[in-house]
This record gives sequence, structure tokens and C-alpha cells, in this order.
Amino acid sequence: MEIKLLVEGGAMQPGPALAQKIGPLGLNVGQIIQKVNEATKNFKGLKVPVELNVNISTKEIEVQVFSPPVSELLKKELGVEKGSGAQKKQFLGNFSIEQVISIAKTKQQNLLCRDLKSAVKTIIGTCASLGILVESQIASELGHQIAGGKFSKEIEQEKTETSPEKRKKLDAYFENVHKEQEKKIKEEQAAEESKKTEGEVKKGEAKSEEAKEGEAKPEEKTGTKKEGKKEKAKEEKKK
Repeated sequence: MEIKLLVEGGAMQPGPALAQKIGPLGLNVGQIIQKVNEATKNFKGLKVPVELNVNISTKEIEVQVFSPPVSELLKKELGVEKGSGAQKKQFLGNFSIEQVISIAKTKQQNLLCRDLKSAVKTIIGTCASLGILVESQIASELGHQIAGGKFSKEIEQEKTETSPEKRKKLDAYFENVHKEQEKKIKEEQAAEESKKTEGEVKKGEAKSEEAKEGEAKPEEKTGTKKEGKKEKAKEEKKK
């Protein structure tokens, strides 16, 4: 019997989901957690797909660990917990093509890509969805360039090491991008606050006008009553 799980490397904990899958089989949950954590200890901080092969009759368990999803590897490389919520406005980092090739080599077999170039394009697609620049460019735009031959030399040579000089340039570029992002975020927040304040002022003015109208109406009614009494008195005198 096969049981598929997605666990945090080296830090699997007991929980309802695990108990629901394993409990009915009469297996030792604590023992399974220990085995899984031992098998995934090299993937600390990453979500790792795990498959448990259980022999129902003997209760023996074999743990098979698969490489983490591409998104997890990319986030680990950047040191972030989640991707950008606005991929084209807020970027998380600036990868070198060498970093992309390294991850593509790690995942190529699982991605079922026909060659490394295809795997690189797949990784770049995930970079785009997470909000990661590649070679100081928007990842979604770079994918088409790779199809046209860009970085062919690096891919053919399977280069996975980024030179210190290149890393410095990429980091400097991203630092400027990050500053611009922070500036825009502050401007948008200020505009939102201004809009909110303006709306509250208008709302207050509208209430004030309603209050004035409410005060004026009783006077109008009183005036109308007085005029009505005068007219009635005149008519009685005429009679």
C-alpha cells in the first residue's frame, strides 16, 4: 500500500491528516515520523514529497523521498517563505542563469523534460510565477529569449557556479529595484490613506448638511401652521 505525504524536511509532526491515513492500518505513528524525519533531514526548511510503501501483513514500512517542488527550491535559494503577491510589481530577488541551471539539473528527471534547456525554461516559468528576476530581466520575457538561443553556451556547459563579480552586479541591480518597489508601495499607501481621509471628510460634510436640513424643516412646518391660523382668523372676521 502506498501513502503519499508532503512534509517539512526533518521536522514532520503528528497531526490529524497523518492519523487519518495511518491510524486505520494499526501502524506506529511515532515510528513512522522518526523514519520520515531521518530520511528527509537533508531537506530542512523545505516541503518534501514522501511516499510510504506499507506492507499490510508485516507492518513493514519503506520511506521513499522525492526532491522538493521547484517553488520550494527557489524560495529556499532566496531565503523567503512565500512568493510575491504581485509578480510584475514586486520582485523577491535576482537569479543568475547559473542558479537556474543548477535547480534545473536537480529537477530534470522529475520534470520529465527532454533536455536541460527545456528544464531551464520550466524553472524560469516558476521564477515568473513567484516574482523572481533572472539575469536582471522579468522571467516571463526571458523564457522566449532562451528558446531563441540565449544562454545556450551556459546551458550546454551546464554551468552552475555564479562568479563573485556577476553576483555583485545582480545584487546591485536588485537593490535599486527593491528601493523603487518600496518607494511605490509607500506612494500607493499614502494615496490610499488620502483617499480614505477624503471619503471620511465628504461623509462628515454630508451628515452635517443632513443635520441642517433636519433643523430647518420644523421651522418651515411652524411657519406654515402660523400662516394657516392667520388666514383662518381673517376669514372669521369677514364673516
